[in-house]
Amino acid sequence: MIRNGEISMSEVKRILRKYWWILPLTTTAGLSLALGVTFFLPNKFTSQTLVLVEEQAVSTELVKPVITEASNQRLASMKEQILSRSRLQPIIEKFGMYPALRNKAHMEDLVATLRSTIEVTPLEPMQGMSNRQLPGFHVNVTSDNPQLAQRICSEITTMFMEQNSSDIDKQNTQTTEFFAQQVDEAKKKLDDQDARLAEFQKKYMGSLPEQEQTNLGLLAGMNTQLDAITQAMTRAQQDKSFNESILSSQLANWKNAKAGDVPAETMEQQLTGLQDQLAALQARYTPDHPDVRKVENQIEQLRKRMTEVPKATSPAANAQAGIEPPSIQQLRAKLRQDELNIADLAKRQTQIQGQIGVLQGRIQSTPAVEQQFKELTRSHQNAVDFYNDLLRKHDQAAVSRDLTRQQQGEQFRVLDPPSLPMSPSFPKKPLFAGGGFGGGLALGLAILYLIAALDSSMHTERDVEVCLKLPVLAMLPTLEPAGRQLANVEGKGSGLGFASTRR
Repeated sequence: MIRNGEISMSEVKRILRKYWWILPLTTTAGLSLALGVTFFLPNKFTSQTLVLVEEQAVSTELVKPVITEASNQRLASMKEQILSRSRLQPIIEKFGMYPALRNKAHMEDLVATLRSTIEVTPLEPMQGMSNRQLPGFHVNVTSDNPQLAQRICSEITTMFMEQNSSDIDKQNTQTTEFFAQQVDEAKKKLDDQDARLAEFQKKYMGSLPEQEQTNLGLLAGMNTQLDAITQAMTRAQQDKSFNESILSSQLANWKNAKAGDVPAETMEQQLTGLQDQLAALQARYTPDHPDVRKVENQIEQLRKRMTEVPKATSPAANAQAGIEPPSIQQLRAKLRQDELNIADLAKRQTQIQGQIGVLQGRIQSTPAVEQQFKELTRSHQNAVDFYNDLLRKHDQAAVSRDLTRQQQGEQFRVLDPPSLPMSPSFPKKPLFAGGGFGGGLALGLAILYLIAALDSSMHTERDVEVCLKLPVLAMLPTLEPAGRQLANVEGKGSGLGFASTRR
């Protein structure tokens, strides 16, 4: 008897002693039913293969791979492509699958049916490994024909291999072509920058920042030359003035001698005048002064002429004849030479002043030119760096493409070829037998519990107290029919009945 949903151990033992045959009956029935079902269910065979994802053979520090997408993401993308209608429909037509449904069902339904039999399961990386890339994946194909399951599994595996190689090669080729196009465009921009820089250097030749020190040095040299020419011109002008004064004096003397008033100046007089002039210059300058040296040379030349000119020649006769004395002619020649010298010095002075002006203009424009030059060189350097970086990436992409084509890059490798299943993967008789046995056992226990719940008879002292709500004074033995063994009667003992008193 169950009280408040609880059943005692004595009640369990009583039920099992009385209805023990229910459990064997239900378990045997459940086991028989489960095994019987397996004979009516169609057999399914599963072909399985294992594909490993091999990493790049060459170190990634030497050749960086173009594809940076995780392997599990690429596997998911390839799975969607391979299990699409355009890839599965040729398999259905190739192997002549679902002949009974060809005229009844739409091709979309057949493709969906085939897709449900294909399972792609990625392998989990080992715990503790730093590399969390996908190590590989399983391909399982289920069919009612084991040979067909194996062929379809092989076909799907081949599709994964080819799709992976095609995707990697395609991406490597596209990346290489993209970088090749970018390199060409960067080369054009770099050529434009080179042309602009060359034109700028040609336009501002001499005003560039690196030529500033050279310009300063040239300017200092030009100033020194200008000072020297200015001093030389001053001395030439002084010589001209001096020679003009001497010429004026000699012309006056010669004219007086020609008129007969005063005798013409002789060479002795010229010598005397030059000596007086030398004395005056020596009082003002040192013996090495150019003016002193010049007058000394004139005195020496005059003395040579005095020794060469015959004594019979008379200055007065020359004056009467209207012929200028050689001294006057020499002075005129010196004056012409002085004028030519002064003109040449003035020309050189003008040229040097012009060059100084150009150098000063270059030096003054250097800061502005330097600013523009910095901008041009910065743009040019950026173009060079960008071009070199693109060229390096293009070379890396080309090497990665060649590496992949030589089967040295990341690739799929079939570790276990598609298996030929010898036993069906569904239904599995041990599982069905275990399920039938467990179901029969559960059903038997449920029946026993239901019997115990529906049993309202009293079998123990506790049942009497609970049902009648009276205390038990004594228990009467069970009376058995005549003919039973006397030992059983004696063993059970005798009782006086029970009585109760109300309180």
